[in-house]
Amino acid sequence: METAELVLGEAGRREFSNVATGLAVLAGIAASDAICCVRLGCHHRGDDHRSATGLLEQATPDGKKLATSLVRLVTVKDTAHYGVSLIDARMAGNATRWAGHLVERAREEVER
Repeated sequence: METAELVLGEAGRREFSNVATGLAVLAGIAASDAICCVRLGCHHRGDDHRSATGLLEQATPDGKKLATSLVRLVTVKDTAHYGVSLIDARMAGNATRWAGHLVERAREEVER
């Protein structure tokens, strides 16, 4: 997350938005897995990250809200990682915020 935030802060480099978003997506997916592992003793395995939302919803009382953040991140994943178009700074900021929320919750769960 720190790297995503640093990259997002680079002024004048529009292409860095994709990099920041891509890093945020990966952080959010990893955080979701951590939450599920701590709470459920398992995590989603497979190529479709959207399928992980069902587990995340069950993992914590605020799981539905966390799953919404994950879905939003997964929605921009392909554009960030493989797209030929640039993600705008606003979307990159949103992705960083969504991932930050998941990472913070994962930190809380791991430290419980």
